[in-house]
Amino acid sequence: MDRQDSGLAFMLRYENVAWYDAGEVRILDRRVYPAKVAFVVCRTHGEVARAIADMVTQSAGPYAAAAMGMALAAWECREKPAAAQRAFMAAASETLSHARPTTVSRMKLVTQGCLEAALAAIDRGGDAVRAVMDHAVAANELRYGRIARTAEYLADLLPDDGAVMTQCFGETIVGQMLKVARRRGKKLRIFCPETRPYFQGARLTATVCRDMGFDVTVITDNMPAWVMQREHIDVFTSAADAITLDGHVVNKIGTLQIAIAAKYMGIPYFVTGAPDPGHPDANSVKIELRDPEFVLQAMGVRTAAEGVKGYYPSFDVTPPHLVSGVVTDGGVFSPYDLKRYFEGRDMDDPAFRAICV
Repeated sequence: MDRQDSGLAFMLRYENVAWYDAGEVRILDRRVYPAKVAFVVCRTHGEVARAIADMVTQSAGPYAAAAMGMALAAWECREKPAAAQRAFMAAASETLSHARPTTVSRMKLVTQGCLEAALAAIDRGGDAVRAVMDHAVAANELRYGRIARTAEYLADLLPDDGAVMTQCFGETIVGQMLKVARRRGKKLRIFCPETRPYFQGARLTATVCRDMGFDVTVITDNMPAWVMQREHIDVFTSAADAITLDGHVVNKIGTLQIAIAAKYMGIPYFVTGAPDPGHPDANSVKIELRDPEFVLQAMGVRTAAEGVKGYYPSFDVTPPHLVSGVVTDGGVFSPYDLKRYFEGRDMDDPAFRAICV
């Protein structure tokens, strides 16, 4: 049976996001892809946490990397007594889930699931590494499958011959959306703002779109309003690092200004993802401030004079009145009615945990 990553672009296949094997985790270095296909090799779970913090992988990549980091942690402590293994794995879960402050609640769902699989294996004298890997791959299948269902609903909102603007790198939803669009015969033009300072839109989203056979154009981050007018953009869409229960969208910095422009132009903004029960409102989200030096350069080339200061909030918060709909695996919801998404769902079900990341 085909895996859920079948038919997706190179960088979206499980082994090419992050993968554990033989005492190390290999993570595709998205800081240099696609100019260079390179993998960062981590030999401790602490190195995996550092790679996540250092933006080696972004978007949903850290969730996969954290799970593989838990497999590596199980390998690191494999020769310790059972009680020591349990303590080591619990500490690893804490370290990996806190690698980036804005996504702690979702990362905890990933590492906690892996921890439970490891502890069960330790208690029965089994192979904790294999148990975590089996759990991680199964979680990937659940998550990619959930996003595939989300993509079906998103594709319903796209014209058959239209123009779509994205923001940053929506990871799996970009690939699954295009996979569905291709199957349905939709001919889409994709416009990707570059997304400084890491250029995820230019390097990652645009590459996935190209690899999957779609017409794709990169624009600079100060072009969206003009391009919306000039190129007759039909839909603006993004994923989200968090969607609060009161309908605020936390996503890569720049999402808010594009949403404002879209609202002014009468263009719908559809965000994809599940509302996050760990974030009841926007005040519960910690916006990560990263190294300001990154905004003073472009891909390693300094663009500002010495002595000039930089400012780098990683995310912004788009209020619900700018959001046309929240597209989930269960349908399209109003941002003002997200609690209804959870009706009839078992919050302790592993499948539900997969939904939340």
